[in-house]
Amino acid sequence: MGTAPKALRLHVGLFGRRNAGKSALVNAIAGQPVAIVSPAPGTTTDPVEKAMELQPIGPIVLVDTAGLDDEGELGGLRVAKTEALVARTDVALIVAAAGEWGALEDALLDRFKAASVPVIAVMSQADRGEAAPALVERLQTLGAAVVRTVAPTGEGVERLREAIIKAAPDGFVEPPSLLGDLVPTGGVVVLVVPIDLEAPRGRLIQAQVQVIRDALDHDTICVMARENRLDDVLSALRSPPALVVTDSQAFGHVSRVVPAEVPLTSFSILFARVKGDLPTFAAGAEAIDALRPGDKVLVCEACTHHPIGEDIGRIKLPRWLGEHVGGALDVEVRAGRDFPDDLGPYRLVVHCGACVHSRREVLARVARARAQGVPMTNYGVAIAKTHGILPRALAPLRGREAAPA
Repeated sequence: MGTAPKALRLHVGLFGRRNAGKSALVNAIAGQPVAIVSPAPGTTTDPVEKAMELQPIGPIVLVDTAGLDDEGELGGLRVAKTEALVARTDVALIVAAAGEWGALEDALLDRFKAASVPVIAVMSQADRGEAAPALVERLQTLGAAVVRTVAPTGEGVERLREAIIKAAPDGFVEPPSLLGDLVPTGGVVVLVVPIDLEAPRGRLIQAQVQVIRDALDHDTICVMARENRLDDVLSALRSPPALVVTDSQAFGHVSRVVPAEVPLTSFSILFARVKGDLPTFAAGAEAIDALRPGDKVLVCEACTHHPIGEDIGRIKLPRWLGEHVGGALDVEVRAGRDFPDDLGPYRLVVHCGACVHSRREVLARVARARAQGVPMTNYGVAIAKTHGILPRALAPLRGREAAPA
């Protein structure tokens, strides 16, 4: 893959007022001038992301944000962008200059606590003023680590790095496996990979690459074939494979070729348990039976690409859903980080495998759908449902669902 995808990196967001020293801290942690530092308020307008390595965690992304006390019409837009980053923050750094901690910072702390996001209170520009001992004690009581820093001199930066490592969720120190717990060491997994016209020429799509790497990491024998060669592969093996994983759009053909006693699932369903909430997605798929022609359905793709041919999210999935319910649905497609605040108009949300999103971001979307009473599922689970093979597709993962973060 060359470099770790952003979705697999710990997202460390820096939040606070204008001129709190967030950009200077990003530069100090990264060890290079990534963000523009200026005494002029509002220098940071759009989020600035810096990918780097932080051992023993490994790959992380530092996200510098605009000040939450920005003013005016443009300021309001900047603040909205900053607030949107809460959903994809794994560790939050609330930065307060010279110990000046007030209602804005308390509100941020409450918001991250409610989302179960670890918080580090960074008392930046400590050479200009110290946080009151009573404040430090209160923040620590509330579960926030407190670190004083002077970014230009590097004072406290190493301690801040250590605090980030301690705050990182367990999944980033020991990443969850896609299929390592489903296939025994030395076992054979067959990956069925149709050639997707939308994949860049000469490359596989991200989900397939990540599953292959996970299989190799767990000393699994990985065999790949297109769907039209699956019969040949199964005949060539001395014994049945421990697992067959297919691209969801080939579920119908593959389920007919693979013997019933051989475990079968899809790339999208594997990602559903490590990037989302598989039990919720399985329950959401049952809501497909209640859909009626003309109902509004939201289809969400994590990546942005130019759709061509039989695009799965725009053509195939709507067609299969329509065939299942007996008529065309009103399908709306959103891509990237474009996820509606109001899900009320939709009878169902169908999300892709989210191989390029972090799990926290997907779970934030799951929580929004749940709060608004809208069923949510994912591509692989929904396609298995429409093909009448959902129990079989979920069977290899029963009892192995990842717990929601």
